[in-house]
Amino acid sequence: MKFQLAINMERITPELEMADVAKHTLDMVQMADQGGFNIVWAAEHHALEMTIAPNPFQILTWWAAHTNDIRLGTAVVVAPYWHPVDVAGEAALVDLYSGGRLEFGIGSGAYQREFDIMHQGLKQSDGWRYMQEMLPAVKALWEGDYAHHGEFWQFPVATSVPKPVQKPHPPIWVAARAPITFDYAVKNGCNIMSWPLTRPMSEVELYMSNLNEAVTNNPGAARPTMAMMRHSCVYENKNDREVPIKAAQRQLGQFENLFKNLGDVENGFPKEVDLDAIANRDEYNPQMLHDNLLFGTPDEVIAKLKTYEDAGVDEFIYYASLGLGHKEQKTSLKLFIEEVMPAFA
Repeated sequence: MKFQLAINMERITPELEMADVAKHTLDMVQMADQGGFNIVWAAEHHALEMTIAPNPFQILTWWAAHTNDIRLGTAVVVAPYWHPVDVAGEAALVDLYSGGRLEFGIGSGAYQREFDIMHQGLKQSDGWRYMQEMLPAVKALWEGDYAHHGEFWQFPVATSVPKPVQKPHPPIWVAARAPITFDYAVKNGCNIMSWPLTRPMSEVELYMSNLNEAVTNNPGAARPTMAMMRHSCVYENKNDREVPIKAAQRQLGQFENLFKNLGDVENGFPKEVDLDAIANRDEYNPQMLHDNLLFGTPDEVIAKLKTYEDAGVDEFIYYASLGLGHKEQKTSLKLFIEEVMPAFA
């Protein structure tokens, strides 16, 4: 099993200096590069301090200049916020600057609040339609001259300038949870990344079942690479488990605010939802968080990862951004590289 890193420039409180956040993020990326991680992912979000990522291509260009081997991915470009010609050119430019290290992830978007800001009048639940129109257009632009007459975009003959270094194009990824998206990925030669949130291992098994069904239903199509993401924290002493659990609860309280589109965001900082007062509060029980997320000592984490490997997961995405302090994040990543990854070499 290979390993990937998802890391955000993350400010949970205004007391954190932006320069310190940026330095910490790059330090973590360089640790992953030197430690043998396969891919590092940059997100796209807008007007949110907890995920400072207005342009993932710009972030990847920054990381490319300070790394050597790790591949650089967008997780994900939010199709409804872009024009296909922009996406094709920006992606190809990162591939050029990085010496052919781009992994191109595309998706439909997460929060209705961001749609209300970036694409007024569009429901988040309809974002997939933009993704499925954009991807073939981007691939065509990477090949050469192409005119587009679609439902959401129309443009005369144009092409991607520059063209990607990788041929025929960089690896393509989609974020998938629903069976229809797994089917789309298999039909179109896309790798898949899934995030079971804080749900138990049965959710992972459900996603693997969706993948296997999609492969069965598309004879002749190649099985895509399957990556699974979880919040992750490794610590030396079992008594340290409360630190990541409390950090996760704090950040997940902000996530609940955004998922439910409560509108309670001040100067980019979402107010935390009282997890005890929500209908799905059981998803944030401390014991459940410890059991379901990749929290534990090195031996505990190795045992958890074996269950993903046994389920057929090809690559595991270590999600480092969960409101932990910078020191704790670096300690965790160091332990993961030195004491966990060798078990899967």
